[in-house]
Amino acid sequence: TMPSIFSYQSAEVDWCESNFVRSAVIAEYYNTDGTSLFPFLLLTPLNFLVLEGACGTMELCHLKVPLLLAGVFSMYFHMTLSYVGQLLDELSILWTLAVAYSFWYPQAYFPRCIKTRRHFFWLTGITTVISTLMSFIKPTLNAYALNCIAFHLLYLTWRELKKCNDKRVHRMAAVMVMWWALAITSWISDRWLCWLWQAINFPYFHSFWHVLIAMSLLYCCPLVIYFDVSYEMPSFKPKLEYWPSDSWPVVVPYVTLEEPHKQC
Repeated sequence: TMPSIFSYQSAEVDWCESNFVRSAVIAEYYNTDGTSLFPFLLLTPLNFLVLEGACGTMELCHLKVPLLLAGVFSMYFHMTLSYVGQLLDELSILWTLAVAYSFWYPQAYFPRCIKTRRHFFWLTGITTVISTLMSFIKPTLNAYALNCIAFHLLYLTWRELKKCNDKRVHRMAAVMVMWWALAITSWISDRWLCWLWQAINFPYFHSFWHVLIAMSLLYCCPLVIYFDVSYEMPSFKPKLEYWPSDSWPVVVPYVTLEEPHKQC
């Protein structure tokens, strides 16, 4: 009989970490516990808490819930390795990207057939629905497809940096790319070199992926906000800052606006 889609280990994907070693109810302990998903459940709210002080539009507020759900669903997936958990984990990332594209994608890069933000919402929505339905066909390919979207985001960042002379912006983009490069390297290593990590008894690179990609998002979000304000509110002059101080080794970046504005 076909196993229940909610059953433990019914997913098509099983990461390198050995299952049920440290707990009888948690399949992948280190991929599930606070060490790996701590960034999604703590750093993400912290990031938005700081950013809201400089938010001049409501778009920022739409992304908080999808990002937190992505963390929760990832925890559920790694705890159960269930088919439903796998789909929720991957689809929550797809929907988060859809929300981000809908509200933050610069109109200067719209396809020629798209004239307004409203039309772009419809295009993004239809694309997301089709992608969601296609995700059920071969779930093992979803993660690779989602990771490929990062290359488009990096391309857009590169195009924006070509038009920007602010060294602070370039430095933040470089740090973001550094964290992303480390994150994707960890993800690929866990996926393709599992035999090696199991041989040396260190199969934990997917948990590193969780931490590193969250650190990349910590720098990506204010960078996107910076460019969004530059396009949507040109009268305001955005500036990238670090909390609590530029001199601290670990900081939370955020955006400030020089002129008074209405907060979210």
